[in-house]
Amino acid sequence: MSKRKQGSDGDADYDNSDEETPTFVNVDFDFFNLNAEVDYHAINRMLIQLFGADAEGLHTGRLADLILSAADSGVGTTIKTDGEDSDPCAFLTVLSCDAHRDHPAMKAVLEYVLSKTSADLAFHSTLSSLLAPKAQDPNQAQAHVGLVLCERLINMPVQIVPPMYRMLVDEIQDAAADGDPYIFTHYLFISRVYRLTPEEEEAMVAAQRNSKRYKSAGSSELGRSRDGVYGFHPEDEEVMKFSSHVLTYAYTNALPRDAESIGLDVGGRAMLVPADRFEPLVRAIGEVFSAPSSA
Repeated sequence: MSKRKQGSDGDADYDNSDEETPTFVNVDFDFFNLNAEVDYHAINRMLIQLFGADAEGLHTGRLADLILSAADSGVGTTIKTDGEDSDPCAFLTVLSCDAHRDHPAMKAVLEYVLSKTSADLAFHSTLSSLLAPKAQDPNQAQAHVGLVLCERLINMPVQIVPPMYRMLVDEIQDAAADGDPYIFTHYLFISRVYRLTPEEEEAMVAAQRNSKRYKSAGSSELGRSRDGVYGFHPEDEEVMKFSSHVLTYAYTNALPRDAESIGLDVGGRAMLVPADRFEPLVRAIGEVFSAPSSA
């Protein structure tokens, strides 16, 4: 049974700046619990998308299995448009790094993130301490990190994100009350980004200026990143505000790029949010990205 339903006009097609009227598609989004019987392949595909060029070494298939088996606790949400037996087009969940530390997929992901944070000594030191086996590090006996995994198909509207996070807060509380390992001190978010050269940024801004979508908004929506890095997930801007540590990194297995390279220069991002900031973060995501209420 669906958790809830949310209507959406979806994304308008603004790719052709010569069009006088954008085309909208009406879509109903249904929110479901994770379903091991039907969700595996779609979850695996989205994990491959999330980890990009480095996905192959991270056992995404096993990670998908872990996500679905851990969903017995009632934590996690998928979004579908064609009923419960259809493929999800988005998912959100959190996994206990301690409870699953010996699982091959969790071990691979944590080793990977630690290797990436070695470029930021403060982040690396903090995360290493938080993830250390408790018997070896009695000073961090109470540390418990939740790995937040969220991904969706391209062009899914960001307005689907606030209700998923609000449900996640309730699900974590219910699971913890039932004795499941969901009492966290920190949340580790994994996301993805793309980098633009100055020339690509100029082209992007020029295209926005010529788009009917932005003309009515004015220059306030024509902002540029200070470092040329942009998130695929708009909500990352809010996550970063509540994070104690943030790191953007290049993929280990990304192909070398030159002036003739085609496609976006894609990388990853890790963000660490203390647990006492998680619910304020969820409220902020709701305030910024919730769908406008219909009159």
